[in-house]
Amino acid sequence: MTMLPVCEPLLAGNELRYVTDAVSSGWISSSGSYVTAFEQAFAAWCGVAHGVAVCNGTVALHLALVALGVGPGDEVILPDFTMVASALAVCHTGAMPVFVDVDPATWNINPLVVEAAVTPRTKAIMAVHIFGTPCDMTALAAVAVRHGLELIEDAAEAHGATFQGKKAGSLSRIAAFSFFANKNVTTGEGGMVVTDDPKLARACRYYKNLCFPLDAPRDYRHAHIGYNYRMSNLHAAIGLAQTEKADDYTTLRVKNGRLYRELLAEIPGVRLQAAQPGGGAVHWMNGMVVTSEYGRTRDSLMAHLKIRGIDSRLFFNGMHRQPALERYGCQCAGAFPVSDCLADGGLYLPSASGLTESDIRRVCQVVREHGRS
Repeated sequence: MTMLPVCEPLLAGNELRYVTDAVSSGWISSSGSYVTAFEQAFAAWCGVAHGVAVCNGTVALHLALVALGVGPGDEVILPDFTMVASALAVCHTGAMPVFVDVDPATWNINPLVVEAAVTPRTKAIMAVHIFGTPCDMTALAAVAVRHGLELIEDAAEAHGATFQGKKAGSLSRIAAFSFFANKNVTTGEGGMVVTDDPKLARACRYYKNLCFPLDAPRDYRHAHIGYNYRMSNLHAAIGLAQTEKADDYTTLRVKNGRLYRELLAEIPGVRLQAAQPGGGAVHWMNGMVVTSEYGRTRDSLMAHLKIRGIDSRLFFNGMHRQPALERYGCQCAGAFPVSDCLADGGLYLPSASGLTESDIRRVCQVVREHGRS
C-alpha cells in the first residue's frame, strides 16, 4: 500500500531548466544571478520592495531580528504555540522570548493578552501566521504603536496569505519566510527576509555575508560579527521557478483547505482552525483538534490513519514545554491552556499542493469512520 504523505513538494514549473542552467554556467554559489532574480521576484510577489535570500527560515528570522536591533537585555513577545524555531531565533540574538497564549479559534497569538506581557525591556512582538492563517495584524500593530515596539512577521508558513487585502510579508516593517520542502513555495532548504525599508534590507545583506562591506572592495577586515547565511544559486533557481507558479500553488492550497473544512465540519469531536476575520488563509497545513466527542483519542486516530495508508503529524508542543528554552532562562511556569489543548489533541493531515479531491475525500472518510466506531 502506498502511503499518502503529509506533504511533498510540487515541482511543476521551470525548476529543472533553471537548475540545469545554473550548473551548466558554473555559477552554483551565492554569487549566481538566480539569487538576485529570486529575491526580486519573491519580494514583488509579496508586495514589498526588498528581498534578502538566506539558507533557511530560522536564520531569516534571526537576521530580521538583528536588523531591528534586537539583542541582549531585550524581550520579544511571541505565541506559545509555534514551531520552536520562532523562539530559537530570538535566543540567537541574546534576547529573551516571552510567551503568551493563543486565540482558541484562530490558534494565532492572542492580541488580548499581548499587552499584559509588555515590560520596559520589550523590544518587539512576533506575529506567527500559524499554519498559513494570518494574525490579527491590526490589533497587534495597535499594541506595538502604543508601546513603541517593533512588529515582525514570522511568515514561514504563510506564503500568499492575506490580511485586509495585503499579503503576508507586507504587514509589518520586516518579515521572514521559510522555503523548506513542505512549504507552499519551496527551495528544498532556504529562507528570505522581506521588507519595504531599504535600511533594514541593507542591514540584512551586510550581516548575512560575514559583514563584508557592501560598497567597498574586500580587504578581509570585518567591523562587526556577521553570519554566513547565504543562499546558493541552485536553491535560488528552484525558488524563482516556484515563485513563477506561486499563484497557482496558492489556489490549490486554498481549494484543498476548503474541501477539508467542508468534509470535516460536521464530524463530532473534530475542531478546525478558524479563519481570522479579514484574513485569507493559505492552509499550509490542514490541522484538526480531536475532542472527547470524537470517541477516540488523537493518537488512536493517527495510528488508524497510518494503517489505512495515510500519514499525519502531531501539532507542535508549546514553547513553555521546551526544556531547552527553560534552561535558557525563559519563563515557562505560566498557564497556557489553549496551547496545551492544541498540543495534546492536535494533528495535521496530508496537505500538499498536489493533493487530488479523491485523496482528500479518502482521508476525511477514514477520519469519519474511526470516530465512535
